Amino acid sequence: AQHYDIDDNARTDAEQVTLRQVLVDVPRTAPTIPVFRNERVRRSLARLLYIWAMRHPASSYVQGINDLATPLYLVFLSQYFPNTDVLQDDTCVQNATDALLQKVEADTYWCLTKLLSGIQDHYTSDQPGVQRMVMRLEELIKRIDKDLALHFEQTGIQFIQFAFKWMNCLLLREFNLSSVMRLWDTYLSEGDGGFEDFHVYVCAAFLCQFSGQLKGMEFDELFQFMQNMPTEDWTDTEIEVLLSQA
Repeated sequence: AQHYDIDDNARTDAEQVTLRQVLVDVPRTAPTIPVFRNERVRRSLARLLYIWAMRHPASSYVQGINDLATPLYLVFLSQYFPNTDVLQDDTCVQNATDALLQKVEADTYWCLTKLLSGIQDHYTSDQPGVQRMVMRLEELIKRIDKDLALHFEQTGIQFIQFAFKWMNCLLLREFNLSSVMRLWDTYLSEGDGGFEDFHVYVCAAFLCQFSGQLKGMEFDELFQFMQNMPTEDWTDTEIEVLLSQA
């Protein structure tokens, strides 16, 4: 509250820019999930993202960090409503007290802080961590699926064109939140390297699942396919197969 609930005139220009960006991004965060359309939840997300940015000036807030908070928020919320599907039903937050939502916000903040502490250079200037992971993915595909790597090269597709998003948002844009929770559960069990080293192997396994289709596509079709991977019907079963292949 000492950082967030203050007059704008008390903020520096940089802090005002950060807050404006957070307030623009929060309403766009997981818009298909009813919980994240709730005004109290949006205020909670905005506050924790802004405070995280103020306490981490080396990177500050970068678009994409808002998405990383969503599975964490739902997991912590669900522990208070074990009989409610928090992915589909927002009655839990409508009935929740402010004190309960503050506990969810605090838990989400500290867990997000821990997650980002291992990948903070993904969100510093020029995002070197993300670029490093994209390069690792390209090197890995060249070793395990040379034909696919060659097809990308021949059609003019660069890994950065599709994999940047995979690394920046940790596949949150490719899978539904239920699948992301299952995926991240394994990442967390992998220890400090789960969200970086193991994630690259998951991305390689994910890409190779569609190798046969991709090698039959030319640039336009390939580019569109990579921007909208057909995973809307994936469940934990497909995620577990993906994890086993990684």
